[in-house]
Amino acid sequence: MQWKGRVAALCAAWALACAAGAAQPAIATGEAHEVAQWALASGDAQGHPFVVVDKRAARLFAFRADGQLLAATDVLLGSALGDHSVPGVGERAQTGTLAPQDRTTPAGRFQAHAGRNLDGESVIWFDYEAALAIHRVRPGRSYAVRSARLASSAPEERRLSAGCVVVPVPFFLEVIEPLLGQRPGGVVYVLPEEGAASFTQL
Repeated sequence: MQWKGRVAALCAAWALACAAGAAQPAIATGEAHEVAQWALASGDAQGHPFVVVDKRAARLFAFRADGQLLAATDVLLGSALGDHSVPGVGERAQTGTLAPQDRTTPAGRFQAHAGRNLDGESVIWFDYEAALAIHRVRPGRSYAVRSARLASSAPEERRLSAGCVVVPVPFFLEVIEPLLGQRPGGVVYVLPEEGAASFTQL
């Protein structure tokens, strides 16, 4: 019961934080803004909603199909630096045998698909073969630590996941799931950590 109470309290705190943030308009700046404009102007998003993940800022921007910025949030990303997934990383993720250097969030253009993880929790897959998804902070022993790191203002403190893009619980339920949980699920653009995104290759 104590643990459930702590989880409920943390969820309530995140809900208040999201509500406070909603009073201030989210603004996509820099390369995230450029990618969003390109995705809309080029038709690459194919009339679907999309999100842009800025790995350098450890931040996610969610856009409606018409290109309007819906919301933004800080996120947790892979603890290892790098813009590629190594072969076989999905299988190692499922068996819990990921090496520290393999915990990357790859850059690129991905198709979003709603689904469930091995625990039956709702997630938005963006690279199913690599076992990578956008998902909420998961309940369990790491919940408090991950929530605290997610609340940090320093992007480097938000490098903690095995490669997935982890968002606050209310943000997943109120923004990500409604936006990308339908079929087709939309597009996920993940900006590289090194160099500029090549719009023609996203």
